[in-house]
Amino acid sequence: MTDLVEEQSVQQLPDRSEIHVGEPDGEPLLDAVDLIAGYLPGVNILNGASLSLHEGEIVGIIGPNGAGKSTLLKSLFGLVHVKSGSLLLHGKDITNLRADKLVSMGVGFVPQTENVFPSLTVRENLQMGAYQSPQLFGERFDYVTSIFPRLGERKDQAAGSLSGGERQMVAMGRALMMKPSVLLLDEPSAGLSPMLQDETFIRVRQVNKAGVSVIIVEQNARRCLQICNRGYVLDQGRNAYSGRGRELLNDPKVISLYLGNLEETVEEEGR
Repeated sequence: MTDLVEEQSVQQLPDRSEIHVGEPDGEPLLDAVDLIAGYLPGVNILNGASLSLHEGEIVGIIGPNGAGKSTLLKSLFGLVHVKSGSLLLHGKDITNLRADKLVSMGVGFVPQTENVFPSLTVRENLQMGAYQSPQLFGERFDYVTSIFPRLGERKDQAAGSLSGGERQMVAMGRALMMKPSVLLLDEPSAGLSPMLQDETFIRVRQVNKAGVSVIIVEQNARRCLQICNRGYVLDQGRNAYSGRGRELLNDPKVISLYLGNLEETVEEEGR
């Protein structure tokens, strides 16, 4: 009888293809499995969230406020303690490794706020991005300014005097200085005008085309899904839906339950 119950329990567990709808074949570059995490003892924000990123992909994370989107991203970068579950990079367990160690392994992170050193120049901000390998600075400075030419033009200007869109470029550029294979972006379009939001998403595509795989958390769900290869809808710290970006964008259930409310939130914040 016990064996039968265990067998039925196993059968009820979702298959990987159900959790990661539209996932490419092959081993993921980054694989988060059943993460349970939170900021306080006994209080979990993530309740078994899973996510995968394959080489060359842009993967989006969307969902209502309080769903755990930024917490999931921070747990991938060692900033929130993972209580249960696993995180693999190239098949190697990196669960709860420190952020500086992850940077040296090729993971970059751009936080939503306080993401530049305002009193330092653009050049000095980018130097901070290469602090672990200063010998890379010249080569990487040329690389970053080839993607963001405006940073080359503003290299001697204090980052705090730049526009919101330019500061976002500095933050992304600094994260690219250590040759990451994975870039984690937390709400890169937050607080920007619609025109600057469009520029931000274009820059994300440019970074991806330059060879960096991207995970992006976004409140602007529609625009995010338009540029993503795949997306995950998070709700109450769990996976609600997943699929190819365009398919989620046109899924009636996702539209009715999430996209309408998210769109209203973005419009309110932009006023």
